[in-house]
Parts: sequence; structure tokens; C-alpha cells
Amino acid sequence: MAQSTRTKDAADGAPTIADEIDALTDPDFMTSLARGLAVIRAFSDSRKPQTIAQISQQTGIPRAAVRRCLHTLRQLGYVDVELNNYTLRPKILSLGYSYLSSTPLTVSSQSCLDGISRSLNESCSLAVLEEDEVLYVARAATSRVMSVSLGAGSRLPAYCSSLGRVLLAHLPQDALDAYLARVSLAPRTEHTVTDAGALREVLAQVRRDGYAINNEELELGLRSIAVPVRGASGRVLAALNVGAHAARVTPQRMVEEFLPVLRRGAQELAVLLP
Repeated sequence: MAQSTRTKDAADGAPTIADEIDALTDPDFMTSLARGLAVIRAFSDSRKPQTIAQISQQTGIPRAAVRRCLHTLRQLGYVDVELNNYTLRPKILSLGYSYLSSTPLTVSSQSCLDGISRSLNESCSLAVLEEDEVLYVARAATSRVMSVSLGAGSRLPAYCSSLGRVLLAHLPQDALDAYLARVSLAPRTEHTVTDAGALREVLAQVRRDGYAINNEELELGLRSIAVPVRGASGRVLAALNVGAHAARVTPQRMVEEFLPVLRRGAQELAVLLP
């Protein structure tokens, strides 16, 4: 899974999750709980088992604290261990199920996404902006179009994905300024826009057009188009997209054939949002 755009390995000198936790001064903030959640999220960047040392390097949390977190999670049945290699257990799904089963957007959107996917014979996704990244809340997949497997709970960088650009384009100006000030615009491919000024121009175009096209900026061979999903208040609260292999679908076809279908889907989903 894609690495967070905000938090990087401790080895490169950039701020880590531990740095962000330690910087908080709220007397009611539970550092131990925050560390435990950070340890759980460390597994999302790899399908392989994780060692204490690997999680410590990724999060910046001391090894002793990582060990205690993993011990507690194992006692509670959320992780398993074999030869010092830790893996998540199925029980971890219960932590996200509470959200997925109680939120109207995630409960009721799947039939809409399935319909779009069947209509276009391509994968369709619904996402929100969460902690500077695109967070997938629902997905209907016909085939795998990325090197990583995507599903509800998956995260991708916002600045170089069609979903993310739609969501960023509709942020208030001060929120967008703050985002660009703290996020590293690292190149994912040779096509990725990494200049903040150029990205602002792209986002302005997205606002004018009402859609965003990603042309192999996130991953070579991947092309996608996304539209905003507005709530009753008129605010953009989510984004809807379709992704396809670049060799099979041109940008022109996306605009002519995919965009009208996505816009109808966005109108259908809008009734689920406040």
C-alpha cells in the first residue's frame, strides 16, 4: 500500500508519527493509545509480516514501546506472531466495521458503484479526504488496474490521484494552503506534478471543469477520472472515480463516455450526504 504523504521513515530525517504524537500538549491526550493505533496502521504499508524493528523504524516509536503495543494487541487477539514476525488477525476488521456499518454513505453506496462498474466495465471507487490522503470508503472492482490491491480503508496520496484532486480542489483556500505547506509532493512517476504552483493551476482547472483526470501520475499504465459528490449543503464531501488501463482507455473517451455516468452516480449518492 502507498506510503503516507505526511509521515515517512525515521531514517530519512522527516517527521515521524512519533514526532507528531510527542508534539501534542493536550493533557487529556493518551499517548499510549495513539502509539497503539500507529502500530496497527504500520501494517497497512506492507503485505508482509512486520518485525518490531521494522515498525519502530517506520513510525519512529521506540522498540520497547512497539513491543508493548504488539504484546497488548496479541493478548486482545488483534495480532499474531511467529518467529518475531507479526501479522494482523481477522479480528482487526471489527475496528473498521463499526464505521462501515453505521455510515449511510458506505452502507448504501455499494449498489451505485456496482451499477457504474457494470455499465462501464471498469473499476469504480468512492473516497473522502482523511489526514491529507484519499481514504477509500467503497469500491467495485472489475479487474486490478494498480500494482496494489485497493479496497475500503485503502489510502493513496491526494495530490496525484483523480479522487484526491477533486477533493483538494474544493477545499477552502486556507485549508489548501496548509495542505501544500505540509505535504511533500514526491514524484510517483515521471508524469507526476511535483511543483506546488503547477498543482494549484491543475486544481483551479478541476474546479472550473467539475472533474479531474489523472493521466499516469499515480502509477504508470493507470488512467482515471473523478467527480465531486456534494451533500445537501452543497459542500463537496466525497469523490467518485473510475480507473482503467491507459492503453485501453483514452482521456477523450473518459470525458465523453465515463464522465456522464459518473455525474449521474454522484447525483444519486448526494442524497446520502448531509
